[in-house]
This record gives sequence, C-alpha cells and structure tokens, in this order.
Amino acid sequence: MFESLLREIVFGVSIGGWVTIFTMICIFIVMAKSRIPAEVAFLGALTILLVLGIVDEEEGMAGFSSEPVVVNAAFFVIIGGLMQTGVLYWLTKNVLGEARNYTGAIIKLMIPTSILSAFLSSSNVVSLLIDAVKIWSRKLNLSPSKLLMPLSYAASLGGMCTLLGNSSNLVVAGLYTGQTGQTMNIFAPMLPGIILTVLGTLLVVILQRLIPNRQSSDLSFETTSDYTVELLVPTDNPHVMETVEEAGLYSPKGGSLIEIMHFDREIVMPVPKDEYVMGGDRLIYAGQINDLLELKRTHGLVAADHHVWSIDEIDKKRRMRTAYVTFGSSLIGKSMAHSSFERRNNVVLVAVARQGHRVEGLPREITLQAGDTLLLECPAKGESQLEQANSKSLKFFDSHFVPQLGPKTVTSAVVLTLMFLISSFKILPLITASMLAVGVLMMTGCCRIGDVTKYIEWDLLLILGSTVVFSVAITKTGVASFVATNVLDLCGSNPYLVMGVMCLLASVVSEFISDVGAAAVFFPIMHQQSSLLGCDPLPFVMALMLSVALSFASPIGSSTHMLVYGPGSYRFTDFTKMGTIMHLVLLPILIMIIFLLYPLYP
Repeated sequence: MFESLLREIVFGVSIGGWVTIFTMICIFIVMAKSRIPAEVAFLGALTILLVLGIVDEEEGMAGFSSEPVVVNAAFFVIIGGLMQTGVLYWLTKNVLGEARNYTGAIIKLMIPTSILSAFLSSSNVVSLLIDAVKIWSRKLNLSPSKLLMPLSYAASLGGMCTLLGNSSNLVVAGLYTGQTGQTMNIFAPMLPGIILTVLGTLLVVILQRLIPNRQSSDLSFETTSDYTVELLVPTDNPHVMETVEEAGLYSPKGGSLIEIMHFDREIVMPVPKDEYVMGGDRLIYAGQINDLLELKRTHGLVAADHHVWSIDEIDKKRRMRTAYVTFGSSLIGKSMAHSSFERRNNVVLVAVARQGHRVEGLPREITLQAGDTLLLECPAKGESQLEQANSKSLKFFDSHFVPQLGPKTVTSAVVLTLMFLISSFKILPLITASMLAVGVLMMTGCCRIGDVTKYIEWDLLLILGSTVVFSVAITKTGVASFVATNVLDLCGSNPYLVMGVMCLLASVVSEFISDVGAAAVFFPIMHQQSSLLGCDPLPFVMALMLSVALSFASPIGSSTHMLVYGPGSYRFTDFTKMGTIMHLVLLPILIMIIFLLYPLYP
C-alpha cells in the first residue's frame, strides 16, 4: 500500500521522486545555512530515504562498501604513513625556493602544488603547505594572503588530473563503474586536467591584481601592542588585599591593566592605582603577549577559564597555539564564556583576530565567526589528541612535528609509486592496489597499526557513502530520467548544448555545497542524458567530474579554500572576484576539451 503510493506519479515524477528531490534540497539548505556538520545532514537524509522505503537496506548499505569509500579510507592511511616516515615533510621542505618577484613566486608555488595534488589528496597537500607558505611569504616580504589563494587554486586544479586528487573524482568514477561495469583508469582525467591546470595557472598570473592583500592574523598576534589578555587571581594568592600598585599589577612590563572584573561581576574601568586585589578577580591587560604571560608566572596568576582556589592548579608546562575556526564549526555564533570548550580541552583563549586585526573586547566574550584566528594557551603534551578531538571546530596550523628521515622514508615513497603503477597499468584494480599498499606500509612499520584509525577522516567517508546511495535513489525514483528528458526538451538534441547546460548547473551548485554532493546529484542525470542522446557516457561523465571541481568563486565549494580562509584572513567576497572570472573562462574551455578528446558516439 505505502510502496504503491510512493510510485504514484505527480507532475511527471513519482511521490518517491518528489521526496528525494525535497530531501536533497534540504541537504543543500542545511549545508549552506546552518552549522550542522555535512555528514550529519547526509546521514539524516539517508535515514529518511530508508524509513520511507525509497531505498532498501541493501541499497542503503551498499554505498558504504563502494569503491570510493574503501579507496579513500585506504588512502588516508597511506597519507598517514607518508607523514610519519617524512616523505611529505621532505617534499614540502624542498618544494619552494627563491623567487625574483611576485609573479615568479606564484609560478614556483602553483606548479609543484598542482603536481603534488594530482598524486595526493589536494586538501592534505594544502594542509601540509600552509605553514611553509606563510614562512616563505615573510621571506619574500609578502602578505600570506597573496600566496595562500594561489596555493588553494593550484591544489584544486591539480586535483583534477587523477582520480585520487579530489574525492569527487572517485565518486564519479565509482558511479560510472556501477552503471557501465567498466573500471576507470586512475589517470583517466589527466590530459584535460593538465590543460585546465596550465590555463588556470596562467589565469592566476594574469589576474594577480585581484588577489587581496590582507594583514595576517598571525602577524597581528606577534607585533601589535594593542593586545588583551585575561588573567585570574587565585583565592590564596599572596597579593590578595593589596592594591594593584602595591602588588606590581598596575603597569607591568610590556602592558597595562585596563579593566578588573571582581568576583561579584563588578567591573572597574579605568582601574585606579589604589584598587584592591581580591581572590577571584579577573584582570584584563593590554600589551605584549610574552611579557604578560610572564606576569602570570611571576605573580601567581592563572588564565581565566574558571575560578581557581589554589595556586597549585597552575600548569607551567603550556605553550601558545594558533587555530582557525572552520566553516560549520560548533563554535560559530558562540563565545568561549558560554561554551565548555576551554574546560573540556584544558585550553584558554588568549586573543581573537579577524581578517588580520585583533578583535576589540574581552577575548572570552567575543562571538566567534568562521575564519577567526584564535590564540590558545594549551598543554605542552597531548597536542595531537587536542587537534584530533577538535578537527571539526578548529584547524591548527602551527604544528612543529618534524619526522626522522631514514630507510622507511624511501620504503613508503616506493610503496606509493608502485601503487600508482600497478593500478594505472591495470595489473590490479585501484581498490586492491590501495589496500595492498596499506598492508605493506603496516608490515614494514612505515605506518603504526595503532595510529591507522587516527588518520581516517570518518566524516568524509560517511558523506561519500551517503552520496552513492542518493545517486541510486535519484535513478530509482525516476528523477534522473525526468530532469534529463526536460532538459532535452529545452535544449533540443544537441549534445554540445545539453552537456554545457548541465555542467554549468553542476559547477554552480558545487560553489555552494561540496563538489562530492554536486557530483552525486548530477551523475545519474548526465548518464541518463547520454543514453537518451545515444552518446557514449564517458564524455558526459568526464565533463561532470571536472566541472564540479571548478569551484573557485566561493570558499564553501572547496575544502582547500576553507583551509586557507582563516590563515589568509580572507573575506567571503575575496574568492568571488577572481574565482568568478576563472569559472567563466575555464568552464567553456573544459567543454571544448571534452569534445576534442572524447568521441561523443561509440
């Protein structure tokens, strides 16, 4: 009864199809407008499809055992092995060199970055190079924002050249195999990818004036004297009931006392010299960070994350870390004072910078936004656990981990090379070659078994598995056939026009949601259109794979853009100016390349 109702046709689409469409629209809205993590949105929508019977249990679970999910999981472990053995450290250390001018710096940055992103995950390459680029920019007397945007664009372009560069490539390749039974070569998109990468690099060089020059948030932390730190007086502090002048707290070296918040919430500002110090007082200072933290040590003060009753609670073995608030972070729209983040992670917010400038006010009272730079006082030990536990809310970019180079470095590099060769020459399927590489890395000690799960990005795997199921639902409910038929009615039977319209729609959608989501939604439609036109599906599939990766106009559309958004102190519109031009220029060139390289008819 219920299943027959779902099959009932309304305006040319079954009720199950309308439910699928409505569910996908809800996902887009949730991802664009809310702070709900993408994997939660996809899993929630998948639950709706399962409960309503639009997909059955076998179809619902099949996505999580599909090739894109397994290969991505294996590749996360391989990347972990390359990090532990120092391969990636050696590459990032030797990628950059001297540059005579800004144009030369862009070229020297984008070429090796795009090459690395073709063979490794583009987001991992950007994560590894951010710190190096920031240091390099200072040597060249440039703002980091002048190089971080080209870094992100280079990674996105290079990621189009192989199936492993972007997760969306693997999703499209997996769906193509499921529909046709034909396995796509790991280097299938290399030729059009290389052409687009070269043209994209030239565009960045030509449009370099549109790259914004933003003051680095890190620089504001290091040089500004207008800087606030919040410290707390323990109840048993020896300076309790002394005046701030007698206690040496009024005008310490490197700063000045600008405000006192007594334990009863009374605020004193400006602070007179004869104001008494009481247990539980919060002292707000402006000045140089290192000197003020030294004041904390010499006068028995503590960071003001909670009321401290004993001076024994002071932890002297702590260090400063810089982190950026990610898109979708649970901290967005909240202040640290109204969050359990500090207590839960044993950290203290010392200062906040936004778009290169320190935010005025008490650090813990500031409402946080995506891209804000946070200076945190953290424990010296357990930093990796801190980063792992908060990877969804914050991104740390000041890790000083330096691996030991040795025989295992060579071993892991050889394993990666062999994996590419074995899969590219079709000696073994990619899924088998990647799993074999993981096994060899663990057996040779290049990747510690206990650390395997630490490197896997489970949220991305959940999204990948869910998108495969949604692609099945779009096909099963007739949505793909309906949209394909209506587009053909509007565009006629011209395959060039049909492909161009669909790639334009897919690329625009990918600017506002993930490229993975856009690829999964449009794949069944593109495949259906190729069938209705009597064309080979490969050109349509390849066009879709590359078009969803052309997400240059929005920081939301690409994970690499989101990674550099905070460190570069960018504004949302910074990507729109250059990215829109790149999008409009490269998309028609992409369509032309597909027509020239791939025959439309079998």
